[in-house]
Amino acid sequence: MGLSKPCVLVIVVASVERFAYKGVAANLVTYLTDVAKMSTSSAAKSVNSWCGFTSMLPLLVALLTDSYWDRFSTILVSSLLYVMGLVALTTTSILWPWNGVDKPAGSMSSLFISLYLISVAQGGYNPSLQAFGADQLDIEESPTNKEDEKTTKKKNLFFQWWYFGICTGSLLGVSVMSYIQDTHGWGLGFAIPTIAMGISVMCFTCGARFYIYKQSKVAPNKPVSDIIQTVKEIVAKIVTGRIRLPPREVDLVELEMQDKPLKDDIHGGASLDLTDLNTKLEDPPCLSKVILRLLPTWISLLLFAVVFQQPVTFFTKQGASMKRNIGNFVIPPAMLQGAITISIISLMPLYDKLVIPIARIMTRSDKGITVVQRMAIGMFLSIIAMIVSALVESQRLKISRQQTLMTYQLSIFWLLPQYILLGVSDVFTVVGMQEFFYAQVPSTMKTIGIALYLSVFGVGSFISAFLITVIEKVTGPCGRQHSWFSDDMKEARLDNYYWFLALSSTGSLILFLYSCKKLQ
Repeated sequence: MGLSKPCVLVIVVASVERFAYKGVAANLVTYLTDVAKMSTSSAAKSVNSWCGFTSMLPLLVALLTDSYWDRFSTILVSSLLYVMGLVALTTTSILWPWNGVDKPAGSMSSLFISLYLISVAQGGYNPSLQAFGADQLDIEESPTNKEDEKTTKKKNLFFQWWYFGICTGSLLGVSVMSYIQDTHGWGLGFAIPTIAMGISVMCFTCGARFYIYKQSKVAPNKPVSDIIQTVKEIVAKIVTGRIRLPPREVDLVELEMQDKPLKDDIHGGASLDLTDLNTKLEDPPCLSKVILRLLPTWISLLLFAVVFQQPVTFFTKQGASMKRNIGNFVIPPAMLQGAITISIISLMPLYDKLVIPIARIMTRSDKGITVVQRMAIGMFLSIIAMIVSALVESQRLKISRQQTLMTYQLSIFWLLPQYILLGVSDVFTVVGMQEFFYAQVPSTMKTIGIALYLSVFGVGSFISAFLITVIEKVTGPCGRQHSWFSDDMKEARLDNYYWFLALSSTGSLILFLYSCKKLQ
C-alpha cells in the first residue's frame, strides 16, 4: 500500500518549503548579531518572537480557510506571498553592505518586514498544505465512523512520510545553507531558498488537475461563531475561577485515537446516525467543550516548545564560542542543528520496526504505546537534553575561563548529544502531537486541528522571548556586570538557564500526565 502521486507531490513541495524556511531561520540569530549588530539576548528574543508569530498565525488563517476559503486557493496565495517575502529578504541582505553604517533604520525595517511577510505567508501555507495533503489519501467517511485497518495504515503512512519529507528539507536547509551563508555570503545564502521556493510553487500549480478537492463546506460563520463561543466560555471560567474539565458524559474527545475516533458516540457506546453525528459535531457547545478539554494538555506542551527554541538561538551562539575547525574546514555552528534532523530521519524507519515491537513486549499491548505515552516519552527526553546541555555548558565555561588565549579547547562536537536527544524527543512528541490534534477536531475543521498543533510552538516561542526578558532583568542588576545572556560567552551563564528549563519542563510533564489522566 503506497501513497498516490498527488500526495507524494504535496509532500515534496512541503519538503522544499522546509528547506527554504530552515535556510532562513536556522542561522538567523547569527545574521542578527554579526550583520545587524544586535546583542545576543535581543537577537534571541527577535528570533523567538518571529518564530512565535509564524506559528501562531495559522490559527487565524486556518479559521478563515475552513470558514470562507478553500485550501487550494489559500496555498496558492500564501505561496506567492512566501516568495515575495524571500525576495525582499534576499534584496535586503544584498543591499545591506552598501548602506555604509552598521544598523541603518531603513535596512532594519526592510529586514523585519520581509521576515514577517514570510510569517504571514506561512500562516496559510503550512496548515492548509498538510490538510490538503491528507485530502489526497481519498479516504471516505464510513457510515459507522469507524476507521478500518487500511484507513488507519494510510493515515499513519501519510503522516510518517510527511514528517520524513519536511525533516529531509530541514536537514538540507540547516546544513547546506548555513555553510553557504557563513562562507559565501548572506545574499547567496538567502537567494537559493528563494529560487527553490519559486520552483516548488510552479510544481504544485502544475499538479492542479490531478488533486482531490474534498473540503467540506459549512455555513460561513459557523466555525467563527464556534470559536467565539469557546473563547467566551474560557474567559468566563477564568474570571469566575472555575475553569475545569467538562463532565465526562458530554465528552467528544477520545485520547486513544486509533481505537476510538472522535466521532464515536460516547453515550452508551452505540453508533450514531451520520446525520445526527454531524449535527452534534457542529454544535457550538460541543466544540467549545472539546477545546476546553484539550486546553490543559495544550498548556502542558508549551515548555516542550520553549526547549525546542534553544537550538536556533543559544545552542548556536554556544557553538560559535567553541572549537569548530576540522583541518582547514570551519564548521558553521548552525550546521549542528542538522543532527536533530538526522536523528529524526534515522529513528523514523526504526520506530515501527524496532521501537513498537519492543514496546509491545514491555507493555503486553498490541499497540505497543499509546499516543499519550509516546508524547510523554518525548517530553522526558527533552528534559534529559536540557540536563546534558547544562552540564556541557558548565564544562565549556570552566575551560574557557582557564584559557589565556582566544582559542577555546572544548570541541563543538560536545554539543551533539543534546541535539541528538532533542531529535529523538521530536520523533516521539511532535509526531504524536500532529496525529493528536488532527484527530481531535470535527472533519469540517481539520485545518484548525493542524493549526492547534502549530500554535503550541508559536506560544512557546513567545514564552521563550518573555523568559529571556525577565531573566535578563533579574540576573543583570544587583551589582552584576553581566546577565545570564551576556554577549561575552565567558561571562554568560547559559548553564543556569538550561537547569531552569529542565526543572520547569519536569513540572510541565507532571501537568501533562495529570491532564491526560483526567481526559481518560
